[in-house]
Amino acid sequence: MLNNIGLPGLLLIAVVVLVLFGRGKISSLMGEVGKGITAFKKGV
Repeated sequence: MLNNIGLPGLLLIAVVVLVLFGRGKISSLMGEVGKGITAFKKGV
């Protein structure tokens, strides 16, 4: 099912996520993900 989503499906999912969470929450979430990845790399 997920193998054939394609670009239009991904864009639709991105729009839905932006509408649900808003830009501020998405940017703060991405910042937290970046911090987590950095901490993981330092730990390894």
